Amino acid sequence: MFLPVNDASATDLNRRGSHWSFLLVDRRVRGRLVAYHYDSVLGYNDRFAATIAERVGANLQDAPISQQRNEYDCGVFVVDGTRALVSRLAAGPQPDLNLRNLVVDRRAL
Repeated sequence: MFLPVNDASATDLNRRGSHWSFLLVDRRVRGRLVAYHYDSVLGYNDRFAATIAERVGANLQDAPISQQRNEYDCGVFVVDGTRALVSRLAAGPQPDLNLRNLVVDRRAL
């Protein structure tokens, strides 16, 4: 299961959020969910990812993803990272979940 993570506030309409990351919730081991947090700005959405992981009953783990070099490509990292993981998960039972070498392509969106 893929879940988007954003720093927006549910109660303060003026805080609409400024950064996206995502969780991959691994349900392969019954009764032991693991949520891998992919954040292209390390640490930015940690608190929000922890809240979501807790709500779904998963153990939170940081996952490697390449880091963005500007202030606006976080959405591209979410889309391309999700696309890469879906391809890997579809390919077999032991997917490589490391996105440290992910190359994003804004033109592909």
